[in-house]
Amino acid sequence: VQLQASGGGLVQAGGSLRLSCAASGRTFSDYGMGWFRQAPGKEREFVSAISRSGKTDYTDSVKGRFTISRDNAKNTVYLQMNSLKPEDTAVYYCAAAQVVWGLVARSARAYDAWGQGTLVTVSS
Repeated sequence: VQLQASGGGLVQAGGSLRLSCAASGRTFSDYGMGWFRQAPGKEREFVSAISRSGKTDYTDSVKGRFTISRDNAKNTVYLQMNSLKPEDTAVYYCAAAQVVWGLVARSARAYDAWGQGTLVTVSS
């Protein structure tokens, strides 16, 4: 599966952005999907994931602010980010994992394909 992430940009603290990740090449509904991010000088970290069944998971720092969703008809996964903070600044990557129906994968090692990343910059 090939992934194309978009929607990043520059936003002030407290603002919102919606990231999109379009998949092609394979059956999208066969994949659990995830979002990861990497800030300058830091390791890539898990942000959120959604299973094939629609079950979701979030890292603690974004709970209540970010919402992941998927539209299988459009082969797209979204990350709605509200109440953004400067510490959310990072390159955001979407990823796809061939997992069983209800599994939500937090580990990057579970993911088979990665998008190119989209930069989110939150100014204070």
